[in-house]
Amino acid sequence: MEWGYKPVKNYEIDVCGVKRTLPFIAINDNLAFASFVVISDTELVRAAAAELVKKIPADVEILVTAEAKGIVLCYELSRLMNMKCFVVARKSVKSYMRNFVGGEVNSITTKGTQKLILDGVDADRVRGKRVCLVDDVISTGESIKALEELVKEAGGNVVSRVAILAEGDAAKRTDIAFLERLPLFEKDENGEYQEI
Repeated sequence: MEWGYKPVKNYEIDVCGVKRTLPFIAINDNLAFASFVVISDTELVRAAAAELVKKIPADVEILVTAEAKGIVLCYELSRLMNMKCFVVARKSVKSYMRNFVGGEVNSITTKGTQKLILDGVDADRVRGKRVCLVDDVISTGESIKALEELVKEAGGNVVSRVAILAEGDAAKRTDIAFLERLPLFEKDENGEYQEI
């Protein structure tokens, strides 16, 4: 008996010389995305951060990411930039939070609406600062937009947006920096996924 998910087809990607095989995840009956999960991939995060840090303006004062997949990348970037801390927007209100700032977002990789919350301490960290937003993948742009609105609400000034990958039409954006394009996929008449 076999256990686990068996993808119909995979997509091969190379990020900074690190190759990975990504399984397709259906969005609907005809569309799919290639699932890029970086949260436990130390090798890929280190390689990507070493290149991505070159795309962040030198005058950035703090990095901000959303829970959860961007956290490891944000940590490595902050380490390379000799920062004392970075900020994580949480997806729920925690008992320790006081004077928090929050909003909602819909993402291609998450079902339903999710919240983004900054604790008052983190809101103070971004207030008046030049901020770089960090994500693993920018796709529809909804997550990065919600994160930017949250930072603005807290009084921060977003001057840069970076990601390892830009998916689909996000690769055409001029307001983000990224390392590689990740296509979306559509089924052809034979039921096979083709890059769009």
